[in-house]
Amino acid sequence: MPLPKKQLGVFALTMITVAGIYNIRSLPIMAKYGFSSTFFFILAALVFFIPSAMVCAELAASFPKRGGTYAWVNQAFGARSGFLAVWLEWINTVVAFPMNLTFISTTVSYIFMPALAHNKLYMIIMTLSIFWLTTWINLYGVKVSSWVSSIGLIFGTLLPTVLIILLGLIWLFKGLPTHIQFNQTSFFPSITPHSAVLLVSVILGYAGMQVAAFHIHEAKNPQRDFPRAILMASFIIIIASVFGTLAIAIIVPNHSIGIVTGIMQALTVFLSRFHLAWLVPVFACLIIVGSAASLNTWVIAPCKGLHAAVHDGHLPRLLKRTNRHNVPHVILILQALIATLLTCVFLFMPTVASSYWLLTALSAIMTFIMDILLFSAVIRLRYSEPDTPRPYRIPGGLSVVWLVAGAGIIASIAGIILGFMPPSQLKTGSSTVYQSFLIAGLVILCLPAIFIHIRNTKRAAS
Repeated sequence: MPLPKKQLGVFALTMITVAGIYNIRSLPIMAKYGFSSTFFFILAALVFFIPSAMVCAELAASFPKRGGTYAWVNQAFGARSGFLAVWLEWINTVVAFPMNLTFISTTVSYIFMPALAHNKLYMIIMTLSIFWLTTWINLYGVKVSSWVSSIGLIFGTLLPTVLIILLGLIWLFKGLPTHIQFNQTSFFPSITPHSAVLLVSVILGYAGMQVAAFHIHEAKNPQRDFPRAILMASFIIIIASVFGTLAIAIIVPNHSIGIVTGIMQALTVFLSRFHLAWLVPVFACLIIVGSAASLNTWVIAPCKGLHAAVHDGHLPRLLKRTNRHNVPHVILILQALIATLLTCVFLFMPTVASSYWLLTALSAIMTFIMDILLFSAVIRLRYSEPDTPRPYRIPGGLSVVWLVAGAGIIASIAGIILGFMPPSQLKTGSSTVYQSFLIAGLVILCLPAIFIHIRNTKRAAS
Protein backbone atom coordinates (compact mmCIF):
# COMPACT_ATOMS: atom_id res chain seq x y z
CA MET A 1 0.00 0.00 0.00
CA PRO A 2 1.56 3.36 -1.00
CA LEU A 3 2.28 5.85 1.74
CA PRO A 4 -0.07 8.86 1.76
CA LYS A 5 1.26 12.22 0.62
CA LYS A 6 2.28 14.82 3.21
CA GLN A 7 -0.52 17.33 2.68
CA LEU A 8 -1.48 18.74 6.09
CA GLY A 9 0.20 21.74 7.76
CA VAL A 10 -0.53 23.62 11.00
CA PHE A 11 -3.60 25.40 9.64
CA ALA A 12 -5.23 22.22 8.30
CA LEU A 13 -4.48 20.31 11.52
CA THR A 14 -5.90 23.18 13.60
CA MET A 15 -9.08 23.25 11.52
CA ILE A 16 -9.48 19.46 11.73
CA THR A 17 -9.04 19.61 15.53
CA VAL A 18 -11.49 22.48 16.03
CA ALA A 19 -14.01 20.91 13.64
CA GLY A 20 -13.70 17.60 15.49
CA ILE A 21 -14.19 19.08 18.98
CA TYR A 22 -16.16 22.31 18.83
CA ASN A 23 -19.75 21.94 17.74
CA ILE A 24 -22.26 24.75 17.93
CA ARG A 25 -25.04 22.27 18.73
CA SER A 26 -23.59 21.69 22.23
CA LEU A 27 -24.04 25.33 23.31
CA PRO A 28 -27.79 25.20 24.15
CA ILE A 29 -27.26 22.39 26.68
CA MET A 30 -24.84 24.50 28.70
CA ALA A 31 -26.90 27.67 28.21
CA LYS A 32 -29.40 26.11 30.64
CA TYR A 33 -26.85 26.85 33.37
CA GLY A 34 -26.81 30.58 32.61
CA PHE A 35 -23.79 32.51 33.90
CA SER A 36 -22.65 29.50 35.96
CA SER A 37 -21.89 27.75 32.66
CA THR A 38 -18.69 29.81 32.66
CA PHE A 39 -17.70 28.19 35.98
CA PHE A 40 -18.25 24.73 34.47
CA PHE A 41 -16.34 25.57 31.30
CA ILE A 42 -13.35 26.81 33.31
CA LEU A 43 -13.49 23.78 35.62
CA ALA A 44 -13.71 21.33 32.70
CA ALA A 45 -10.87 23.13 30.89
CA LEU A 46 -8.58 22.89 33.94
CA VAL A 47 -9.25 19.25 34.83
CA PHE A 48 -9.87 17.75 31.38
CA PHE A 49 -9.41 19.89 28.27
CA ILE A 50 -5.98 21.39 28.98
CA PRO A 51 -4.63 18.04 30.30
CA SER A 52 -6.02 16.35 27.19
CA ALA A 53 -4.34 18.92 24.94
CA MET A 54 -0.98 18.52 26.69
CA VAL A 55 -1.15 14.72 26.66
CA CYS A 56 -2.12 14.49 22.99
CA ALA A 57 0.56 17.02 22.03
CA GLU A 58 3.26 14.93 23.72
CA LEU A 59 2.04 11.61 22.35
CA ALA A 60 1.57 12.94 18.80
CA ALA A 61 5.01 14.58 18.77
CA SER A 62 6.81 11.64 20.37
CA PHE A 63 5.04 8.71 18.72
CA PRO A 64 3.88 9.89 15.28
CA LYS A 65 2.54 6.52 14.22
CA ARG A 66 -0.43 5.52 12.10
CA GLY A 67 -3.62 5.03 14.11
CA GLY A 68 -3.55 7.85 16.68
CA THR A 69 -5.15 6.58 19.89
CA TYR A 70 -4.65 2.96 18.85
CA ALA A 71 -0.92 3.47 18.28
CA TRP A 72 -0.34 5.28 21.58
CA VAL A 73 -2.26 2.88 23.82
CA ASN A 74 -0.76 -0.04 21.91
CA GLN A 75 2.73 1.34 22.55
CA ALA A 76 2.00 1.69 26.25
CA PHE A 77 -0.09 -1.37 27.14
CA GLY A 78 -0.06 -3.71 24.15
CA ALA A 79 -2.16 -4.41 21.08
CA ARG A 80 -5.26 -5.66 22.90
CA SER A 81 -5.57 -2.50 24.99
CA GLY A 82 -4.90 -0.44 21.88
CA PHE A 83 -7.68 -2.23 20.05
CA LEU A 84 -10.11 -1.67 22.95
CA ALA A 85 -9.27 2.06 22.91
CA VAL A 86 -9.82 2.50 19.19
CA TRP A 87 -12.96 0.34 19.22
CA LEU A 88 -14.48 2.51 21.96
CA GLU A 89 -13.53 5.62 20.01
CA TRP A 90 -14.99 4.31 16.77
CA ILE A 91 -18.24 2.92 18.18
CA ASN A 92 -18.96 5.96 20.37
CA THR A 93 -18.54 8.10 17.26
CA VAL A 94 -21.06 5.95 15.40
CA VAL A 95 -23.48 6.30 18.34
CA ALA A 96 -23.07 10.09 18.22
CA PHE A 97 -23.87 10.36 14.50
CA PRO A 98 -27.70 10.37 14.96
CA MET A 99 -27.43 13.38 17.32
CA ASN A 100 -25.41 15.45 14.89
CA LEU A 101 -27.60 14.41 11.98
CA THR A 102 -30.77 15.28 13.88
CA PHE A 103 -29.40 18.73 14.73
CA ILE A 104 -28.51 19.36 11.08
CA SER A 105 -31.89 18.16 9.81
CA THR A 106 -33.77 20.21 12.40
CA THR A 107 -31.80 23.30 11.38
CA VAL A 108 -32.54 22.64 7.71
CA SER A 109 -36.26 22.75 8.54
CA TYR A 110 -35.87 26.37 9.70
CA ILE A 111 -35.07 27.31 6.11
CA PHE A 112 -38.33 25.96 4.69
CA MET A 113 -40.82 24.97 7.37
CA PRO A 114 -39.88 24.62 11.09
CA ALA A 115 -42.80 22.22 11.62
CA LEU A 116 -40.93 19.64 9.51
CA ALA A 117 -38.63 19.02 12.49
CA HIS A 118 -41.47 16.95 13.98
CA ASN A 119 -42.10 14.96 10.80
CA LYS A 120 -40.51 11.50 11.06
CA LEU A 121 -40.44 10.86 7.30
CA TYR A 122 -38.71 14.18 6.62
CA MET A 123 -36.14 13.53 9.40
CA ILE A 124 -35.32 10.05 8.09
CA ILE A 125 -34.84 11.20 4.50
CA MET A 126 -32.83 14.29 5.43
CA THR A 127 -30.54 12.68 8.01
CA LEU A 128 -29.64 9.71 5.83
CA SER A 129 -29.09 11.90 2.76
CA ILE A 130 -26.67 14.11 4.67
CA PHE A 131 -24.78 11.19 6.19
CA TRP A 132 -24.32 9.24 2.96
CA LEU A 133 -23.26 12.41 1.13
CA THR A 134 -20.60 12.98 3.82
CA THR A 135 -19.46 9.36 3.52
CA TRP A 136 -19.16 9.77 -0.25
CA ILE A 137 -17.03 12.92 0.16
CA ASN A 138 -14.61 11.08 2.46
CA LEU A 139 -14.10 8.33 -0.12
CA TYR A 140 -12.03 10.89 -2.05
CA GLY A 141 -9.30 11.10 0.57
CA VAL A 142 -7.90 13.39 3.24
CA LYS A 143 -7.14 16.34 0.94
CA VAL A 144 -10.78 16.75 -0.10
CA SER A 145 -12.04 15.89 3.40
CA SER A 146 -9.77 18.43 5.17
CA TRP A 147 -10.72 21.12 2.64
CA VAL A 148 -14.43 20.51 3.29
CA SER A 149 -13.84 20.55 7.08
CA SER A 150 -11.80 23.79 6.97
CA ILE A 151 -14.22 25.74 4.77
CA GLY A 152 -17.24 24.40 6.65
CA LEU A 153 -15.71 25.21 10.05
CA ILE A 154 -14.81 28.80 9.17
CA PHE A 155 -18.06 29.77 7.48
CA GLY A 156 -20.47 27.37 9.16
CA THR A 157 -19.31 27.22 12.78
CA LEU A 158 -16.88 30.00 13.70
CA LEU A 159 -18.67 32.73 11.72
CA PRO A 160 -22.14 31.92 13.20
CA THR A 161 -20.58 31.69 16.67
CA VAL A 162 -18.99 35.13 16.28
CA LEU A 163 -22.31 36.51 15.02
CA ILE A 164 -24.21 34.97 17.96
CA ILE A 165 -21.70 36.50 20.39
CA LEU A 166 -22.05 39.90 18.71
CA LEU A 167 -25.84 39.62 18.89
CA GLY A 168 -25.57 38.95 22.61
CA LEU A 169 -23.35 42.01 23.11
CA ILE A 170 -25.71 44.22 21.10
CA TRP A 171 -28.60 42.89 23.20
CA LEU A 172 -26.75 43.92 26.38
CA PHE A 173 -25.66 47.34 25.12
CA LYS A 174 -29.21 48.20 24.04
CA GLY A 175 -30.41 47.46 27.57
CA LEU A 176 -32.85 44.78 26.47
CA PRO A 177 -34.08 42.38 29.17
CA THR A 178 -31.60 39.58 29.84
CA HIS A 179 -32.41 36.16 31.22
CA ILE A 180 -29.25 35.75 33.32
CA GLN A 181 -27.56 37.76 36.03
CA PHE A 182 -23.84 38.55 35.96
CA ASN A 183 -22.78 38.41 39.60
CA GLN A 184 -20.77 36.27 41.99
CA THR A 185 -23.82 34.38 43.22
CA SER A 186 -24.92 33.30 39.75
CA PHE A 187 -21.33 32.43 38.74
CA PHE A 188 -20.92 29.76 41.41
CA PRO A 189 -23.67 27.15 40.92
CA SER A 190 -25.54 25.23 43.57
CA ILE A 191 -24.45 21.72 42.64
CA THR A 192 -26.45 18.59 43.36
CA PRO A 193 -25.81 15.18 41.74
CA HIS A 194 -28.74 15.48 39.33
CA SER A 195 -28.30 19.17 38.50
CA ALA A 196 -24.61 18.55 37.74
CA VAL A 197 -25.31 15.83 35.20
CA LEU A 198 -25.26 18.26 32.27
CA LEU A 199 -21.60 18.84 33.17
CA VAL A 200 -21.07 15.63 31.19
CA SER A 201 -21.87 17.60 28.05
CA VAL A 202 -19.15 20.14 28.88
CA ILE A 203 -16.47 17.50 29.33
CA LEU A 204 -17.73 15.61 26.29
CA GLY A 205 -17.70 18.88 24.35
CA TYR A 206 -14.00 19.15 25.14
CA ALA A 207 -13.25 15.54 24.15
CA GLY A 208 -11.63 14.54 20.87
CA MET A 209 -8.28 16.36 21.00
CA GLN A 210 -6.69 13.27 19.43
CA VAL A 211 -8.80 13.53 16.26
CA ALA A 212 -6.09 15.11 14.10
CA ALA A 213 -3.61 12.40 15.10
CA PHE A 214 -5.49 9.91 12.93
CA HIS A 215 -4.04 11.86 9.98
CA ILE A 216 -0.48 11.62 11.31
CA HIS A 217 0.94 10.19 8.07
CA GLU A 218 -0.56 13.02 6.03
CA ALA A 219 1.07 15.70 8.23
CA LYS A 220 4.04 17.55 6.77
CA ASN A 221 5.95 17.81 10.07
CA PRO A 222 3.97 16.10 12.86
CA GLN A 223 6.54 16.63 15.65
CA ARG A 224 6.48 20.39 15.12
CA ASP A 225 3.00 21.00 13.73
CA PHE A 226 0.79 18.93 16.08
CA PRO A 227 1.66 20.81 19.31
CA ARG A 228 1.17 24.15 17.53
CA ALA A 229 -2.15 23.07 16.06
CA ILE A 230 -3.39 21.79 19.43
CA LEU A 231 -2.45 25.07 21.16
CA MET A 232 -4.26 27.18 18.56
CA ALA A 233 -7.29 24.88 18.54
CA SER A 234 -7.54 24.93 22.35
CA PHE A 235 -7.70 28.74 22.43
CA ILE A 236 -10.38 28.91 19.71
CA ILE A 237 -12.55 26.22 21.32
CA ILE A 238 -12.54 27.69 24.85
CA ILE A 239 -13.34 31.24 23.70
CA ALA A 240 -16.10 30.11 21.33
CA SER A 241 -17.69 27.77 23.89
CA VAL A 242 -17.83 30.24 26.78
CA PHE A 243 -19.08 33.33 24.95
CA GLY A 244 -21.36 31.47 22.54
CA THR A 245 -23.15 29.80 25.46
CA LEU A 246 -23.57 33.09 27.33
CA ALA A 247 -25.04 34.79 24.26
CA ILE A 248 -27.78 32.15 24.02
CA ALA A 249 -28.49 32.31 27.77
CA ILE A 250 -28.86 36.10 27.57
CA ILE A 251 -31.45 36.01 24.78
CA VAL A 252 -33.51 32.84 25.37
CA PRO A 253 -35.34 32.13 28.68
CA ASN A 254 -33.91 29.13 30.51
CA HIS A 255 -37.16 27.15 30.45
CA SER A 256 -37.51 27.70 26.69
CA ILE A 257 -34.04 26.56 25.62
CA GLY A 258 -34.28 23.39 23.55
CA ILE A 259 -31.18 21.20 23.56
CA VAL A 260 -31.63 20.56 19.82
CA THR A 261 -33.10 23.89 18.67
CA GLY A 262 -31.53 26.39 21.11
CA ILE A 263 -29.21 28.00 18.56
CA MET A 264 -32.01 28.74 16.12
CA GLN A 265 -34.26 29.89 18.98
CA ALA A 266 -31.70 32.52 19.99
CA LEU A 267 -31.26 33.74 16.43
CA THR A 268 -35.01 33.82 15.78
CA VAL A 269 -35.71 35.82 18.96
CA PHE A 270 -32.99 38.37 18.26
CA LEU A 271 -33.58 38.84 14.54
CA SER A 272 -37.34 39.08 15.02
CA ARG A 273 -36.84 41.76 17.67
CA PHE A 274 -35.07 43.92 15.09
CA HIS A 275 -37.38 43.02 12.19
CA LEU A 276 -34.72 40.88 10.51
CA ALA A 277 -36.50 37.52 10.63
CA TRP A 278 -35.76 37.05 6.93
CA LEU A 279 -32.12 36.41 7.89
CA VAL A 280 -32.99 33.28 9.91
CA PRO A 281 -32.69 30.96 6.87
CA VAL A 282 -29.28 32.50 6.06
CA PHE A 283 -27.99 31.72 9.55
CA ALA A 284 -29.54 28.27 9.34
CA CYS A 285 -27.60 27.58 6.13
CA LEU A 286 -24.32 28.64 7.75
CA ILE A 287 -24.91 26.47 10.82
CA ILE A 288 -25.80 23.50 8.62
CA VAL A 289 -22.50 23.87 6.78
CA GLY A 290 -20.57 23.99 10.08
CA SER A 291 -22.30 20.97 11.58
CA ALA A 292 -21.70 19.06 8.37
CA ALA A 293 -17.99 19.96 8.64
CA SER A 294 -17.87 18.50 12.17
CA LEU A 295 -19.68 15.39 10.98
CA ASN A 296 -17.27 15.14 8.05
CA THR A 297 -14.26 15.16 10.39
CA TRP A 298 -15.55 12.29 12.53
CA VAL A 299 -16.80 10.19 9.62
CA ILE A 300 -13.25 9.40 8.50
CA ALA A 301 -10.94 9.90 11.52
CA PRO A 302 -11.83 6.89 13.74
CA CYS A 303 -12.01 4.69 10.63
CA LYS A 304 -8.30 5.28 10.18
CA GLY A 305 -7.61 4.19 13.74
CA LEU A 306 -9.67 1.04 13.24
CA HIS A 307 -7.85 0.44 9.97
CA ALA A 308 -4.53 0.47 11.82
CA ALA A 309 -5.89 -2.24 14.13
CA VAL A 310 -6.78 -4.33 11.07
CA HIS A 311 -3.11 -4.35 10.06
CA ASP A 312 -2.26 -5.95 13.42
CA GLY A 313 -4.74 -8.77 12.83
CA HIS A 314 -7.54 -7.68 15.17
CA LEU A 315 -10.25 -7.58 12.50
CA PRO A 316 -11.07 -9.50 9.29
CA ARG A 317 -8.69 -8.86 6.40
CA LEU A 318 -11.59 -7.67 4.26
CA LEU A 319 -11.56 -4.43 6.31
CA LYS A 320 -7.92 -3.88 5.33
CA ARG A 321 -8.80 -2.80 1.81
CA THR A 322 -8.30 0.80 0.71
CA ASN A 323 -9.30 2.61 -2.47
CA ARG A 324 -7.03 4.57 -4.80
CA HIS A 325 -7.27 7.59 -2.46
CA ASN A 326 -5.81 5.52 0.41
CA VAL A 327 -9.20 5.53 2.20
CA PRO A 328 -10.37 2.39 4.10
CA HIS A 329 -13.56 2.31 2.07
CA VAL A 330 -14.86 -1.03 3.40
CA ILE A 331 -14.78 0.25 7.00
CA LEU A 332 -16.31 3.54 5.86
CA ILE A 333 -19.26 1.81 4.17
CA LEU A 334 -19.75 -0.59 7.11
CA GLN A 335 -19.81 2.41 9.45
CA ALA A 336 -22.43 4.12 7.27
CA LEU A 337 -24.68 1.04 7.38
CA ILE A 338 -24.49 0.81 11.20
CA ALA A 339 -25.10 4.55 11.58
CA THR A 340 -28.10 4.29 9.24
CA LEU A 341 -29.67 1.63 11.46
CA LEU A 342 -29.01 3.61 14.66
CA THR A 343 -30.42 6.80 13.14
CA CYS A 344 -33.66 5.07 12.14
CA VAL A 345 -34.08 3.66 15.66
CA PHE A 346 -33.25 7.03 17.22
CA LEU A 347 -35.81 8.94 15.17
CA PHE A 348 -38.62 6.55 16.09
CA MET A 349 -38.12 7.00 19.82
CA PRO A 350 -41.01 8.81 21.61
CA THR A 351 -39.26 12.14 22.33
CA VAL A 352 -36.25 13.53 20.53
CA ALA A 353 -34.90 15.49 23.51
CA SER A 354 -34.77 12.55 25.91
CA SER A 355 -33.40 10.10 23.33
CA TYR A 356 -30.89 12.77 22.27
CA TRP A 357 -29.57 12.91 25.82
CA LEU A 358 -29.56 9.11 26.24
CA LEU A 359 -27.28 8.74 23.23
CA THR A 360 -25.17 11.66 24.50
CA ALA A 361 -24.67 9.90 27.83
CA LEU A 362 -23.91 6.55 26.16
CA SER A 363 -21.39 8.15 23.82
CA ALA A 364 -19.84 10.08 26.73
CA ILE A 365 -19.32 7.01 28.93
CA MET A 366 -17.50 5.16 26.14
CA THR A 367 -15.45 8.26 25.38
CA PHE A 368 -14.37 8.63 29.01
CA ILE A 369 -13.32 4.96 29.25
CA MET A 370 -11.15 5.50 26.18
CA ASP A 371 -9.75 8.73 27.66
CA ILE A 372 -8.69 6.90 30.82
CA LEU A 373 -6.58 4.60 28.64
CA LEU A 374 -5.17 7.62 26.80
CA PHE A 375 -4.20 9.53 29.96
CA SER A 376 -2.71 6.37 31.47
CA ALA A 377 -0.65 5.78 28.31
CA VAL A 378 1.34 9.01 28.65
CA ILE A 379 2.32 8.07 32.24
CA ARG A 380 3.29 4.52 31.27
CA LEU A 381 5.39 5.64 28.29
CA ARG A 382 7.37 8.10 30.43
CA TYR A 383 8.57 5.05 32.40
CA SER A 384 8.75 2.37 29.69
CA GLU A 385 10.38 4.57 27.02
CA PRO A 386 12.14 7.41 28.85
CA ASP A 387 14.79 7.82 26.15
CA THR A 388 12.39 8.33 23.25
CA PRO A 389 12.93 11.83 21.80
CA ARG A 390 10.05 14.10 22.75
CA PRO A 391 10.00 17.28 20.60
CA TYR A 392 7.18 18.40 22.85
CA ARG A 393 6.83 17.11 26.40
CA ILE A 394 4.59 18.06 29.28
CA PRO A 395 6.82 20.49 31.20
CA GLY A 396 7.87 20.00 34.80
CA GLY A 397 9.01 16.41 35.06
CA LEU A 398 7.25 13.21 36.07
CA SER A 399 5.37 14.76 38.98
CA VAL A 400 3.63 17.20 36.61
CA VAL A 401 2.89 14.37 34.15
CA TRP A 402 1.16 12.51 36.98
CA LEU A 403 -0.71 15.68 37.98
CA VAL A 404 -1.87 16.48 34.43
CA ALA A 405 -2.81 12.93 33.40
CA GLY A 406 -4.23 12.21 36.88
CA ALA A 407 -6.57 15.20 36.59
CA GLY A 408 -7.79 13.88 33.25
CA ILE A 409 -8.35 10.39 34.67
CA ILE A 410 -10.31 11.75 37.66
CA ALA A 411 -12.42 13.96 35.37
CA SER A 412 -13.13 10.97 33.11
CA ILE A 413 -14.19 8.81 36.06
CA ALA A 414 -16.46 11.63 37.28
CA GLY A 415 -17.92 11.87 33.78
CA ILE A 416 -18.72 8.14 33.77
CA ILE A 417 -20.46 8.36 37.16
CA LEU A 418 -22.45 11.46 36.17
CA GLY A 419 -23.39 9.84 32.87
CA PHE A 420 -25.40 7.21 34.74
CA MET A 421 -27.49 9.86 36.51
CA PRO A 422 -30.57 11.11 34.63
CA PRO A 423 -30.59 14.92 34.38
CA SER A 424 -33.31 16.72 36.32
CA GLN A 425 -33.67 19.21 33.45
CA LEU A 426 -34.96 16.56 31.00
CA LYS A 427 -37.73 13.97 31.08
CA THR A 428 -35.91 10.68 30.64
CA GLY A 429 -38.23 8.37 32.57
CA SER A 430 -37.32 6.44 35.72
CA SER A 431 -33.71 6.16 36.84
CA THR A 432 -33.89 2.38 36.57
CA VAL A 433 -34.97 2.43 32.92
CA TYR A 434 -32.43 5.14 32.10
CA GLN A 435 -29.52 3.26 33.70
CA SER A 436 -30.66 -0.08 32.28
CA PHE A 437 -30.62 1.42 28.78
CA LEU A 438 -27.06 2.68 29.25
CA ILE A 439 -25.79 -0.61 30.68
CA ALA A 440 -27.46 -2.62 27.92
CA GLY A 441 -26.08 -0.24 25.31
CA LEU A 442 -22.55 -0.54 26.66
CA VAL A 443 -22.71 -4.33 26.74
CA ILE A 444 -24.17 -4.66 23.23
CA LEU A 445 -21.76 -2.18 21.66
CA CYS A 446 -18.70 -3.63 23.40
CA LEU A 447 -19.58 -7.29 22.71
CA PRO A 448 -17.79 -7.34 19.33
CA ALA A 449 -14.59 -6.04 20.95
CA ILE A 450 -14.87 -8.66 23.74
CA PHE A 451 -15.48 -11.42 21.19
CA ILE A 452 -12.48 -10.32 19.11
CA HIS A 453 -10.32 -10.16 22.26
CA ILE A 454 -11.28 -13.77 23.18
CA ARG A 455 -10.66 -14.94 19.61
CA ASN A 456 -7.22 -13.31 19.48
CA THR A 457 -6.32 -14.76 22.90
CA LYS A 458 -7.18 -18.29 21.72
CA ARG A 459 -5.29 -17.72 18.47
CA ALA A 460 -2.19 -16.55 20.39
CA ALA A 461 -2.40 -19.57 22.72
CA SER A 462 -2.55 -22.02 19.84
